[in-house]
Amino acid sequence: MGEVLLMNKLPKLMILATGGTIAGGAADSTEMTGYQAGVFGIETLLAAVPQIKNYAEVIGEQVCDIDSCNMTEQIWFQLASKVNTLLRDETIEGVIITHGTDTLEETAYFLNLVVKSEKPVVFVGAMRPATAMSADGPLNLLNAVRLAVSKEASSKGVLVVMNDEIHGARDVTKTHTTNVSTFKALELGALGYMHNGKPSFYRMTTRRHTKMSVFSLDGLTSLPQVEIIYAHANQSRLLIDATLRAGVKGIVYAGMGNGSIHTNAEAGLIDAAKQGIIVVRSSRCGNGSVIASNPEWEENHFIKADTLNPQKARLLLALALTKTKNVAQIQDIFDTY
Repeated sequence: MGEVLLMNKLPKLMILATGGTIAGGAADSTEMTGYQAGVFGIETLLAAVPQIKNYAEVIGEQVCDIDSCNMTEQIWFQLASKVNTLLRDETIEGVIITHGTDTLEETAYFLNLVVKSEKPVVFVGAMRPATAMSADGPLNLLNAVRLAVSKEASSKGVLVVMNDEIHGARDVTKTHTTNVSTFKALELGALGYMHNGKPSFYRMTTRRHTKMSVFSLDGLTSLPQVEIIYAHANQSRLLIDATLRAGVKGIVYAGMGNGSIHTNAEAGLIDAAKQGIIVVRSSRCGNGSVIASNPEWEENHFIKADTLNPQKARLLLALALTKTKNVAQIQDIFDTY
């Protein structure tokens, strides 16, 4: 009898809640904007989805209750520490993080680079507040649990599940201001889908992550300061000079097209590189790889971001700078992660 009970024991998951729209509330069920994010705690979210108990033994913890547009580096460090500690516990088989959608992709990619486990780490959010008619949060949360308990989710890096789609943290981005299908990996595509509550995977990322990552937060209390400069017509070098005066360690230039740089900004970025500031060329396009182009950019050792969007390139550069200031080594990091 005891052996039968043991065989039927449900997997244990930890859910870390950070607030966001999935925990948001509005005065009326028809209000989809203008709500307050993070007003409901994790226990309320879990109570709204009793079906979770059919799939896992779940323990919830409220890490913070913010609108994710106000996400901070300190919360990232706190989350990373908690996730790594939890996944070292043999009784916990995975971690789910509820998160606002505005910066979900950044937090997910950060953990993708610093979590040291092959166990599932699944991010989930919502585009409609919990009080909304036809709120998307409950089913998204149930699917996150279903995904986290599946063997297929292991060793695939940090995952994002929303609107029945499974995405890898590196490639996914928020693509629409309000639509429930906002999260897409526009060019590379989803890793898989939730089919009637069961995950089906069709591809895997080839880039290094989680347990194979060289990055660690051990001994760190903050990250080197890296800022993003957005390209536009008639650009000056004013913002570049301001970042240099502020003492930044790196600049990500969200360039036009293949990381193209306005001539005025180019002069500022070359000056920055000569001062030892690492410059990364990314793109504001949203699709495609940033590859070698202008010989002068190569001569000044501007890093090519490949397919990383500017906000993710900023994270990778900051972590790379905790390891090295050598431009060749940093380019290799961008080619690997």
